[in-house]
Amino acid sequence: MDVFEAIRTRLTVREFLPDAVPDEVLDRIVEAARLAPSSRNLQPWHFVVVTDSATLSQIGAIASSGRFVGNAPAAVAVAMDGADRPDLDAGRAIQQMELMAWSEGLGTCFVGLRDETQNAEIKALLGIPAEFQLITVLPFGYRQRVTVGAKGRKNRKPLSEVAHRERFGEPYA
Repeated sequence: MDVFEAIRTRLTVREFLPDAVPDEVLDRIVEAARLAPSSRNLQPWHFVVVTDSATLSQIGAIASSGRFVGNAPAAVAVAMDGADRPDLDAGRAIQQMELMAWSEGLGTCFVGLRDETQNAEIKALLGIPAEFQLITVLPFGYRQRVTVGAKGRKNRKPLSEVAHRERFGEPYA
């Protein structure tokens, strides 16, 4: 799948087939994250790959906004160590993982971990140092059912509403 096709068709997935994700596929997903650009090239990220079903179930039980992690065959926790711009740098790596996974036939859904208690519990479960910032746990699995809207279109604002040429307010097209 070419990059634009992955971007055009990628959807959020919260339901996964029980099939295991092969190590080679997980390797490509994590490698895609490692290759992401970062502020000042600090590469402040750490990726904890989880495939143990008991651990995944525990994460799903802890993460109130991500119960579906417990039903995924794999997940990657993204933790940042002393990043200048942790959300920006993590977001770049996360997006690359999402697109790589989609191109491999897998889906994922960003799990927000804003609750400090849940965040601390997951960090302790995965052995992530307390001083690191846990950004998310991304579940990965083969997509159970996904349908892109009519003719492959997503529900997005038209380009004419969000893109401008030369100056804000000047039509792009």
